[in-house]
Amino acid sequence: MSLIENISRNIYPLEKKYMQQAQARLDRLIKPTGSLGKMENICAQLAGIYGKKYFDTSKKIIISFAGDHGVYEEGVAPDPQNITILQFQNFPKRINGVGTISKFVGADVLAVDVGINCDEKIEGVLDYKIRKGTSNMAKGPAMTRKEAEKCISIGIEMAEKCIQEDYTVIGIGEMGIANTTPSTAIISVFADCDPKEITGMGAGLKKELIMHKADVIRKSIELNKPNPKDAIDVLSKVGGFEIGAMAGVIIGCAANRIPVVLDGFISYAAALLAYHINPKTKEYMIASHLSAEPGAKKALDMMGLKAFLDMDMRLGEGSGAALAFNIIEASNYVYKNMATFDEIDMGR
Repeated sequence: MSLIENISRNIYPLEKKYMQQAQARLDRLIKPTGSLGKMENICAQLAGIYGKKYFDTSKKIIISFAGDHGVYEEGVAPDPQNITILQFQNFPKRINGVGTISKFVGADVLAVDVGINCDEKIEGVLDYKIRKGTSNMAKGPAMTRKEAEKCISIGIEMAEKCIQEDYTVIGIGEMGIANTTPSTAIISVFADCDPKEITGMGAGLKKELIMHKADVIRKSIELNKPNPKDAIDVLSKVGGFEIGAMAGVIIGCAANRIPVVLDGFISYAAALLAYHINPKTKEYMIASHLSAEPGAKKALDMMGLKAFLDMDMRLGEGSGAALAFNIIEASNYVYKNMATFDEIDMGR
């Protein structure tokens, strides 16, 4: 039995008893019933995830993975490919988007290279490189099935590493020039839709090149014929190493009863992979923000998830997940510290 199968078997539904206990307390807080909206939903979900009425959400981390993509050579991204390594160097320095937001919200960042197109090791970055970028999916499979399983397994390992270090909330992020292309391909396969319906500008592709990008994705799907009933096959045919690794984090968190906070569009593709490996992983996901990419809502709708922030963000890196940490902590703080009708006399 593979690590992925073994871990996936250890994913169980949320603890309804504790969700009911949390909801009962939320209903007794000195406010109109349900008036804190999604803050209440977050607390009830967390109670079910942790299997406790009260829980600690203070130790938080973003696990960000980086990889390059062979499909870049098809002209689907506006930036040079070496931006991947140049920007990923900034993750451990905490001077990029996710690093800066994480510092503000009191979270850590773990940066992991799973496939950057370079030979040198990057200071402060864990080296789990599978190889220097995926193959061009427009000419054949992006990776072998063994490589697809490996990147998911790396994600599981990173999740368990952080859980052993007592992190109680984990977010996912990524870096990889052209990675909206495989992400759109993954979502198109699972949604059984034409890529032109959900292909966007990514990091700033000019409008006239977006249709070219959609055509590359469509041709890649037609060539490789990924099986939508086999998530690992989909990943191997049209995916990316960093996308598979994020899916692994989701699986690892779910198996260890730890919430995993999704970031934006790329993370939705990873979430769909995890969801199709084991649908129960959805219960452990918290969708942070609605990405500005056209396929964002379709991807979340397929899993029945709703993002609680809508900021027109499309940076990636884990930036939206980091921003959402403050909402999660605020929700938990109110849940624990707001007075109840039982504690003070308000005639109810």
